Amino acid sequence: MRKSTLTLFYTSLLCILMAGCSYAVKDKDLVKSSYVAADYLLKGIKDIHNLKPRQNGVYSRQPILVASFVNIDNLQQSSTFGRMVAEQIGSRIAQRGYKVIEMKLRTSTVFVQKQTGELLLSRELREISLQHDAYAVVVGTYGASKEIVYVTAKLVRTEDSVILSSYDYRLPIGADTKQMLRKRR
Repeated sequence: MRKSTLTLFYTSLLCILMAGCSYAVKDKDLVKSSYVAADYLLKGIKDIHNLKPRQNGVYSRQPILVASFVNIDNLQQSSTFGRMVAEQIGSRIAQRGYKVIEMKLRTSTVFVQKQTGELLLSRELREISLQHDAYAVVVGTYGASKEIVYVTAKLVRTEDSVILSSYDYRLPIGADTKQMLRKRR
Protein backbone atom coordinates (compact mmCIF):
# COMPACT_ATOMS: atom_id res chain seq x y z
CA MET A 1 0.00 0.00 0.00
CA ARG A 2 2.79 2.39 0.92
CA LYS A 3 4.61 1.69 -2.35
CA SER A 4 1.50 2.39 -4.48
CA THR A 5 0.83 5.62 -2.58
CA LEU A 6 4.41 6.76 -3.17
CA THR A 7 4.17 5.84 -6.86
CA LEU A 8 0.91 7.77 -7.19
CA PHE A 9 2.48 10.77 -5.45
CA TYR A 10 5.52 10.82 -7.78
CA THR A 11 3.37 10.27 -10.86
CA SER A 12 1.13 13.19 -9.84
CA LEU A 13 4.16 15.41 -9.15
CA LEU A 14 5.65 14.53 -12.53
CA CYS A 15 2.38 15.37 -14.29
CA ILE A 16 2.19 18.75 -12.53
CA LEU A 17 5.80 19.56 -13.45
CA MET A 18 5.26 18.56 -17.07
CA ALA A 19 2.10 20.67 -17.30
CA GLY A 20 4.01 23.67 -15.98
CA CYS A 21 6.75 23.19 -18.57
CA SER A 22 4.29 23.07 -21.43
CA TYR A 23 2.85 26.52 -20.64
CA ALA A 24 2.97 28.68 -23.75
CA VAL A 25 2.02 32.30 -24.22
CA LYS A 26 -1.01 32.54 -26.48
CA ASP A 27 -1.30 35.18 -29.19
CA LYS A 28 -4.04 37.74 -28.92
CA ASP A 29 -6.22 38.45 -31.97
CA LEU A 30 -4.02 40.89 -33.92
CA VAL A 31 -6.81 42.03 -36.24
CA LYS A 32 -9.13 42.84 -33.34
CA SER A 33 -6.34 44.69 -31.48
CA SER A 34 -5.50 46.72 -34.60
CA TYR A 35 -9.16 47.59 -35.14
CA VAL A 36 -9.47 48.77 -31.54
CA ALA A 37 -6.37 50.95 -32.05
CA ALA A 38 -7.85 52.47 -35.22
CA ASP A 39 -11.16 53.14 -33.49
CA TYR A 40 -9.36 54.95 -30.67
CA LEU A 41 -7.36 57.03 -33.16
CA LEU A 42 -10.57 58.08 -34.87
CA LYS A 43 -12.35 58.66 -31.55
CA GLY A 44 -9.67 61.19 -30.65
CA ILE A 45 -10.48 63.39 -33.64
CA LYS A 46 -13.60 65.16 -34.66
CA ASP A 47 -15.08 64.36 -38.07
CA ILE A 48 -17.16 67.33 -39.17
CA HIS A 49 -17.87 66.03 -42.71
CA ASN A 50 -17.07 69.30 -44.51
CA LEU A 51 -20.06 71.05 -42.94
CA LYS A 52 -18.06 73.88 -41.42
CA PRO A 53 -14.40 74.95 -41.32
CA ARG A 54 -12.01 72.33 -40.02
CA GLN A 55 -11.20 72.68 -36.31
CA ASN A 56 -8.53 70.09 -35.50
CA GLY A 57 -10.80 67.56 -37.13
CA VAL A 58 -10.30 65.38 -40.16
CA TYR A 59 -12.74 65.49 -43.03
CA SER A 60 -13.82 61.99 -43.94
CA ARG A 61 -13.20 62.86 -47.59
CA GLN A 62 -9.60 63.99 -47.05
CA PRO A 63 -7.04 61.23 -47.53
CA ILE A 64 -5.16 59.71 -44.64
CA LEU A 65 -1.81 58.03 -45.28
CA VAL A 66 -0.69 55.00 -43.28
CA ALA A 67 3.00 54.21 -42.73
CA SER A 68 4.46 50.87 -41.64
CA PHE A 69 5.08 50.74 -37.90
CA VAL A 70 8.76 50.70 -37.02
CA ASN A 71 10.91 49.09 -34.34
CA ILE A 72 11.51 51.64 -31.56
CA ASP A 73 15.09 50.37 -31.18
CA ASN A 74 15.87 50.85 -34.88
CA LEU A 75 13.61 53.42 -36.49
CA GLN A 76 14.64 52.41 -39.99
CA GLN A 77 13.51 48.82 -39.44
CA SER A 78 10.08 47.28 -39.60
CA SER A 79 8.90 43.68 -39.66
CA THR A 80 5.96 41.61 -40.76
CA PHE A 81 4.37 42.62 -37.45
CA GLY A 82 4.85 46.36 -38.10
CA ARG A 83 3.55 46.12 -41.65
CA MET A 84 0.51 44.01 -40.67
CA VAL A 85 -0.52 46.33 -37.85
CA ALA A 86 -0.35 49.32 -40.24
CA GLU A 87 -2.32 47.44 -42.91
CA GLN A 88 -5.04 46.46 -40.45
CA ILE A 89 -5.32 49.95 -38.94
CA GLY A 90 -5.57 51.43 -42.45
CA SER A 91 -8.23 48.88 -43.33
CA ARG A 92 -10.30 49.76 -40.27
CA ILE A 93 -10.04 53.50 -40.94
CA ALA A 94 -11.32 52.86 -44.48
CA GLN A 95 -14.16 50.74 -43.07
CA ARG A 96 -15.14 53.73 -40.94
CA GLY A 97 -15.65 55.83 -44.07
CA TYR A 98 -12.35 57.68 -44.27
CA LYS A 99 -10.36 57.91 -47.48
CA VAL A 100 -7.13 55.95 -46.98
CA ILE A 101 -4.32 56.14 -49.53
CA GLU A 102 -2.69 52.77 -50.23
CA MET A 103 1.02 53.32 -50.15
CA LYS A 104 4.09 51.62 -48.86
CA LEU A 105 6.40 54.22 -47.37
CA ARG A 106 10.13 53.74 -47.59
CA THR A 107 11.84 53.38 -44.22
CA SER A 108 13.53 56.78 -44.50
CA THR A 109 10.30 58.71 -45.02
CA VAL A 110 9.03 58.81 -41.43
CA PHE A 111 11.32 58.73 -38.45
CA VAL A 112 11.47 59.61 -34.79
CA GLN A 113 14.28 61.75 -33.47
CA LYS A 114 16.06 59.69 -30.82
CA GLN A 115 17.14 62.58 -28.58
CA THR A 116 13.70 64.10 -28.09
CA GLY A 117 11.34 61.33 -29.07
CA GLU A 118 9.46 63.79 -31.29
CA LEU A 119 7.80 62.61 -34.43
CA LEU A 120 9.22 64.31 -37.49
CA LEU A 121 7.83 64.14 -41.00
CA SER A 122 10.33 64.39 -43.83
CA ARG A 123 10.04 66.75 -46.79
CA GLU A 124 9.26 63.73 -48.98
CA LEU A 125 6.23 62.83 -46.84
CA ARG A 126 5.03 66.44 -46.94
CA GLU A 127 5.29 66.35 -50.75
CA ILE A 128 3.37 63.05 -50.90
CA SER A 129 0.75 64.52 -48.57
CA LEU A 130 0.35 67.55 -50.83
CA GLN A 131 0.05 65.35 -53.93
CA HIS A 132 -2.83 63.43 -52.35
CA ASP A 133 -4.24 66.36 -50.35
CA ALA A 134 -3.67 64.18 -47.28
CA TYR A 135 -4.60 65.78 -44.04
CA ALA A 136 -3.03 63.24 -41.71
CA VAL A 137 -0.77 60.20 -41.50
CA VAL A 138 -0.92 57.20 -39.17
CA VAL A 139 2.51 56.31 -37.81
CA GLY A 140 3.57 53.93 -35.10
CA THR A 141 6.33 52.21 -33.21
CA TYR A 142 6.61 48.89 -31.42
CA GLY A 143 9.06 47.44 -28.92
CA ALA A 144 9.30 43.83 -27.90
CA SER A 145 10.23 42.50 -24.48
CA LYS A 146 10.49 38.81 -23.61
CA GLU A 147 6.75 38.12 -23.55
CA ILE A 148 5.04 41.38 -24.59
CA VAL A 149 5.19 43.73 -27.57
CA TYR A 150 4.29 47.35 -26.80
CA VAL A 151 2.70 49.36 -29.61
CA THR A 152 2.13 53.11 -30.00
CA ALA A 153 -0.06 54.41 -32.82
CA LYS A 154 -0.42 58.13 -33.66
CA LEU A 155 -2.55 60.10 -36.07
CA VAL A 156 -0.47 63.13 -37.05
CA ARG A 157 -1.54 66.22 -38.98
CA THR A 158 0.80 66.52 -41.98
CA GLU A 159 0.90 70.30 -42.23
CA ASP A 160 2.49 70.89 -38.82
CA SER A 161 3.25 67.43 -37.30
CA VAL A 162 0.73 67.93 -34.48
CA ILE A 163 -0.45 64.66 -32.94
CA LEU A 164 -4.24 64.63 -33.28
CA SER A 165 -4.72 61.40 -31.37
CA SER A 166 -2.69 58.46 -30.08
CA TYR A 167 -3.20 55.03 -28.63
CA ASP A 168 -0.85 52.74 -26.69
CA TYR A 169 -1.42 49.03 -26.22
CA ARG A 170 0.41 45.77 -25.61
CA LEU A 171 0.11 42.25 -26.93
CA PRO A 172 1.46 38.95 -25.63
CA ILE A 173 4.19 37.42 -27.78
CA GLY A 174 2.90 34.01 -28.73
CA ALA A 175 4.27 31.84 -31.52
CA ASP A 176 2.62 33.83 -34.35
CA THR A 177 3.64 37.25 -33.03
CA LYS A 178 7.18 36.02 -32.38
CA GLN A 179 7.41 34.83 -35.97
CA MET A 180 6.18 38.19 -37.31
CA LEU A 181 8.69 40.11 -35.16
CA ARG A 182 11.67 38.15 -36.52
CA LYS A 183 14.10 39.96 -38.76
CA ARG A 184 13.95 38.83 -42.35
CA ARG A 185 17.26 38.36 -44.14
